[in-house]
Amino acid sequence: MPYEAEILIVGCGNILFQDDGFGPAVIDAIDKLSEEKPLPDNTMTIDAGTGGPHFVFSLPHETWKKMIVVDIVDFGAEPGTLRVFDVEELPKGAYENMHSWPVNQPLHDLSKVCEVMVIGVQPESVSAPNIELGLTESVENAIPKAIEIILKEIEV
Repeated sequence: MPYEAEILIVGCGNILFQDDGFGPAVIDAIDKLSEEKPLPDNTMTIDAGTGGPHFVFSLPHETWKKMIVVDIVDFGAEPGTLRVFDVEELPKGAYENMHSWPVNQPLHDLSKVCEVMVIGVQPESVSAPNIELGLTESVENAIPKAIEIILKEIEV
């Protein structure tokens, strides 16, 4: 199934492992917000869970112009700190899915087809392999700022 939109907002992560659920939590919050104030027609939100690298990033569609990826990125900052990354800037070895498959390469390849940016939050705790639902307070508090960055990026 292709994701036919010019702008894709993709939340990646696993909600079972504490702060790893940041991406899906941001998508959920944007979807709730868009019930009152709809996103532009050319925009689609996707809760990619842990399947982003396998299903979304590797299946580009001709309509795509911009992909905004939301996920945790360990970049050595205070927990809850947000940063916008260009694909080339991602800390080596720090942006991986739970199976330790680096997604830098698929994102780099995708950046040849459309603009790609990553909104990363510094996690406080990723509980894997232990299941622990819910974000830490510092990461939960970063959700509104992440949404603000996204809305500014899609010019809402």
